[in-house]
Amino acid sequence: MKSESISKYRPFPAVALADRTWPDRLITEAPTWCSVDLRDGNQALPIPMSVEEKLEMFDLLVKVGFKEIEIGFPSASDTEFCFMRRLIEEDRIPEDVTVQVLVQTRRHLIERTFEAIKGARRVIVHIYNSTSTLQRRVTFGDASREDIKAIAVNGAEVVKELVPTLPTTEIVLQYSPESFSDTELDFALECCEAVIEVWQPTPERKLILNLPATVEWATPNVHADQIEWMCRKVSKRESVIISLHTHNDRGTGVASTELGLMAGADRVEGTLFGNGERTGNLDIVIVALNMNSHGIETGLDFSNLSSLREVYERTTRMTVPDRQPYAGELVFTAFSGSHQDAIKKGLDRRAKEESEKWGVPYLTIDPHDIGRSYEAIVRINSQSGKGGVAYILDQEHGYDLPKTMHVRNSRHCYRWRC
Repeated sequence: MKSESISKYRPFPAVALADRTWPDRLITEAPTWCSVDLRDGNQALPIPMSVEEKLEMFDLLVKVGFKEIEIGFPSASDTEFCFMRRLIEEDRIPEDVTVQVLVQTRRHLIERTFEAIKGARRVIVHIYNSTSTLQRRVTFGDASREDIKAIAVNGAEVVKELVPTLPTTEIVLQYSPESFSDTELDFALECCEAVIEVWQPTPERKLILNLPATVEWATPNVHADQIEWMCRKVSKRESVIISLHTHNDRGTGVASTELGLMAGADRVEGTLFGNGERTGNLDIVIVALNMNSHGIETGLDFSNLSSLREVYERTTRMTVPDRQPYAGELVFTAFSGSHQDAIKKGLDRRAKEESEKWGVPYLTIDPHDIGRSYEAIVRINSQSGKGGVAYILDQEHGYDLPKTMHVRNSRHCYRWRC
């Protein structure tokens, strides 16, 4: 960027939280996971999924282990409405899975949403309105704080009014002050408290407050400060579930989510492989496998990650990059000679010692645990060394060369190749 362009930007303000506690915390257990692939991910596609493709993706998400799945925006289009109806009428929603639907805080859209969810066992009705200074000024034409708060209150009141019309359906309310990431914290809290006042949650009937980093404006530590501030200040904390929904504009969606969990959040929304608007949503695969690598059970099964990737790429027409953590084609492949040598020594020692604990240089997890193999873990190119050549001869051809032959053999191979 040219220096004359820099003056148009300004730093994001820090949060006044001098006694923050999140830096000293550890993630010791998994949050509640909510997939938004079928809504946030789907609406970001150049060619949105068909109903049949959404059904296949829904079944995949259930198989992975998601217990909360945002299935769409039923009031937005016939496709979304029909998808919701098929899930219900064909009894496709397992007993232990809750579907979530998104709707703007407008009466006619909420009424249409209630038509769509009729007959479901349990549904999270997710209402939202934009609250940031920028949105109030630009999108809503200098709307006042009171005007914006009234939109939130109205939506919560309409949902509460319509709940009795579906006596066999358990309704859970979720509210998002959209663009929370650049909303003044005191105003975000004010909007959330207004919804709490309407909904009157209890520990047995909780309200979900989703605090989305709709746009990533700042470093992850600022996001963590925002989340800890809200967790401290919100009333009826025992009756409220604090949910995260990060985007990846600055490339730190995963870091922001992990620090947000350390700051006290209970729930995470995201997508497989980070699909979503602009630079994408949080990649739940990465966060969950990061936890697995520290010995934390997540309830999500990514033991056949290649199969998941195949369904994802076919139904979304998107491609998982080769270097995407865990899922990318090359993330467990070493070309560097020093890396290859260390990996070979680590695998050999592990086989010899039969250790239960994982410890192989350059490999944070065992590729077998996510359905990957060791066959392509070392690939030979001009950067490879003696360890890589020895590994290939051993794994592919059954020649376990003595250590003294490694250097001589590699030199012979490279002379031949040149």
